[in-house]
Amino acid sequence: MNSKRSLLVIALLFISFLVYQQWQIDYVLPKPAGQETTTVNNSSDTPSASGSVMSGIDSRTTGRVITVENDVLSLRIDTLGGDVIDSDLLKYDAELNSNTPFSLMQNDADLVYVAQSGLVGKNGIDTPAGRAQYQLNGDNFKLADGQDQLQIPLTYEKDGLQVIKTFTLTRGSYAVDVDYQITNQSGQNVELQPYAQIKHTLIDHSTNLAMPTYTGGAYSSSETNYKKYSFEDMQKANLSIATKQGWVALLQHYFVTAWVPNQHEDNQLYTSTNKDFAFIGFRAPTEVIADGASQTISSKLWTGPKLQDQMETVAPNLDLTVDYGWAWFIAKPLFWLLQFIQSLVSNWGLAIIGVTIVVKAILYPLTKAQYTSMAKMRMLQPRMQELRERFGDDRQRMSQEMMKMYKEEKVNPLGGCLPILLQMPIFIALYWTFMEAVELRHAPFFGWIQDLSAQDPYYILPLLMGGSMFLLQKMSPTPVADPTQQKIMTFMPVVFTFFFLWFPAGLVLYWLVSNVITIIQQQLIYRGLEKRGLHSRGKK
Repeated sequence: MNSKRSLLVIALLFISFLVYQQWQIDYVLPKPAGQETTTVNNSSDTPSASGSVMSGIDSRTTGRVITVENDVLSLRIDTLGGDVIDSDLLKYDAELNSNTPFSLMQNDADLVYVAQSGLVGKNGIDTPAGRAQYQLNGDNFKLADGQDQLQIPLTYEKDGLQVIKTFTLTRGSYAVDVDYQITNQSGQNVELQPYAQIKHTLIDHSTNLAMPTYTGGAYSSSETNYKKYSFEDMQKANLSIATKQGWVALLQHYFVTAWVPNQHEDNQLYTSTNKDFAFIGFRAPTEVIADGASQTISSKLWTGPKLQDQMETVAPNLDLTVDYGWAWFIAKPLFWLLQFIQSLVSNWGLAIIGVTIVVKAILYPLTKAQYTSMAKMRMLQPRMQELRERFGDDRQRMSQEMMKMYKEEKVNPLGGCLPILLQMPIFIALYWTFMEAVELRHAPFFGWIQDLSAQDPYYILPLLMGGSMFLLQKMSPTPVADPTQQKIMTFMPVVFTFFFLWFPAGLVLYWLVSNVITIIQQQLIYRGLEKRGLHSRGKK
């Protein structure tokens, strides 16, 4: 296969990949194995002990709001119910160089995105009639210098039942421990069922072909390591899965909020929708606390960036929210390599260049096989032209003579296809690595490239990439005689340049460097073959 046809194959495969992933996002609605459905007609934010999800209280109704902060995370907690109604990520700007922290969760007229939790059941303190009103002294709490943990206890007492809901923030961590210390002095046994859920405004799915992103639910269970459950899924059927492990989450590009229950108990994962809101959460087993006894119930809340190393220590498979798709087994080591190189060069753009060099070096044997086949085809051009002139009117005879020539010269006209097909999964894995890595968000390269996760503001990298692709095409043989195919191949660099105008600068940088390396490798391979005498044999 010649270089121009190779470019055509790459283009078709790449465009097909983009169309396929867009179709997956827009139309494929995965359903979990063993799914059950329930009907939701109740009128509260809290799930009842029977298992149905009630969703009607306006979460913008608040008690007193307190602020809790460590070095990376600032939370606003409503004392009515003890819900987290806002999370600011102190190490991430909302916009490039804005010096305003990125707000992940929020609770306003435009968007409700909150993490709720409570105790329901026969003696529950959160009921359809109202949430528990916790008490504490103070409004603002901040992790002090030299302090590793900050604990904020919210207290509720009624009829001999005391509940202390404690939020624990740890230095450098986006994981928050949410524990209940329950003491029963009521004179009788009490039954309580813990629950936690994420409430989010139902939004229309919006994405684009060049940069597909997902906002919606996801979960993990003992049967399924990771599964997306979109807002459309929730509207069609309520999720209901019993599991001893797992978590529930609300994903968006680069960031995630997740509730992680006790991994050693039988929990129920669920979803629900009501009016303008979607809910995804878990219910823990009902706890019976005898009179005079105390019990502690624990869970974790992650609200922050998709940092794989940290998330995998919080819960099994939570790091899978960094979704590499089917190419995960290639993408994970590539991301590790990207991180390693960045730790050496302290620049994510240089790290991308380093990854590109390493990948091209590993693939060099395939590249050499591809260009050796192409070089042989190029050297045979004079003889192929002679055959066209002699047998142009007899296509069958011309085909027979060409096959004979290929056999004599030990040339496989399709020899360049397999290396390209083998390289495509690596490119797709790199594509998802660069798309999913929050580390590239607002990461500068140099000059005008101040955000490798965003498109080039001046389109310089896409134009350079298109130029390198055009040069690569011009330096390659042209055995295609059909004028239509020639025009298609000529326009391939233009088509790719158009696509890459909206791609993240990091991905365009990878493709540009890859093209430059390919040009160098191609010339080295061709010169080596010519020194071995293939060029002269091709002129027989």
